[in-house]
Amino acid sequence: MGNKVNGTLLVIGGAEDKQGKCEILSDFIRLAGGPKAHVVIITTAALESDRVGKKYYDLFEGLGAGTVEVLDLDSRKKANNRSVVMKMAKATGIFFTGGDQLRITSILGGTTANEALQKAYRSGAVIAGTSAGASVMSNTMIVEGDNDEAPKLNTIKLAPGLGLLEEVVIDQHFAQRGRLGRLLSAVAHNPYILGMGIDEDTAVIIRADAKLEIIGSQTVTFVDGRGVSFTNVSELSPGQALAIDNVVLHVLPKGYGFDLAARMLVNSEMCGELKEGEKNGDNRNQSS
Repeated sequence: MGNKVNGTLLVIGGAEDKQGKCEILSDFIRLAGGPKAHVVIITTAALESDRVGKKYYDLFEGLGAGTVEVLDLDSRKKANNRSVVMKMAKATGIFFTGGDQLRITSILGGTTANEALQKAYRSGAVIAGTSAGASVMSNTMIVEGDNDEAPKLNTIKLAPGLGLLEEVVIDQHFAQRGRLGRLLSAVAHNPYILGMGIDEDTAVIIRADAKLEIIGSQTVTFVDGRGVSFTNVSELSPGQALAIDNVVLHVLPKGYGFDLAARMLVNSEMCGELKEGEKNGDNRNQSS
């Protein structure tokens, strides 16, 4: 099956509601176990890590998480500290803040912290990330690109991500920053990879069966290039406009589901069934 997922992911498009109902962050705490949740916040992407960590610490405590702690992994030395392994082993939810996604991969890549993250993920911890923390979840990530521009060669830069989600490339702040062009460019580089553009205050919950549910106030755009019959991406000079034919777009709001393996809309009733199953204790983290 394509689009391999080894656990539960919550991928947030950035600027999620932190003052009203906090629907997305509340769902993170629910998925992580509610009052039994042990949440670890990773602030590696943020330049003002103390301020950002404190903000999410207060939010998650206020939303009813049982235990919340912040890991300020701002160097590879810290990311290789064995104490990180013990802290992540206890986590039922791990949350990556926004900032610069290259800071996450360049600091965590190949460290004991990354090994502990992968083990926690496979063991049932919910891995969540917002903005840069969302982009880094796939095995290929967008690290730079022009907004509000027609797709052209060299308008994006791609790099390896954390690899929690395969065969997908994620963009965030999507509609608000006019990023359709750069997501199309990413898909043109490899039409086998599914593009996923997530709007602000919007998220997807992805489960181990590669089916996802959309939550939040805006939409998610899926760019499927498997049926592309022609693209000139390999023939372009820098700055030239991209040609790409026969791309399939899906734009879906809250309440809809999507099957990443089949690349098709999932009946919205399934989302309700999944939530009901979690209430009945089917989510692995509820028993941890």
